[in-house]
Amino acid sequence: MALSEHEEALLQQMEEALYAEDPRFASRIEKTKSRGVGRGRVVIGVVAAVAGLALVVVSAMSSLIWLGAVGFAVMVAGIVYAITPSKTKLAAVGSDGTPKPRAGKPNAGATKHGTFMERMEERWEKRRRDQW
Repeated sequence: MALSEHEEALLQQMEEALYAEDPRFASRIEKTKSRGVGRGRVVIGVVAAVAGLALVVVSAMSSLIWLGAVGFAVMVAGIVYAITPSKTKLAAVGSDGTPKPRAGKPNAGATKHGTFMERMEERWEKRRRDQW
């Protein structure tokens, strides 16, 4: 479901305020949002998990307990590798801690006064007043 223009504007204001309030946290959120899990990591992880499972099956047929333990470890490591995002750093925050402006999205939220929560409370109160 698409957001209305008003909702998109509010979301944009909240995002800009987040960048102004806590650039390190915003950088981590941006990293998670933009990177996610790469296709290559998933393929490698699935191949490792299948190889580990094969080792477990072979060890069960040959009664080699140590091979089963190794296969299980390989299987778990492959799954963990597949679902864990890469640790590459993104340059969303400058060296001085201020957010770098993104293309087409000026950092207008940083010029307003008050903390992020104060501005959100003011907006909430304004909406409540407008409804009654």
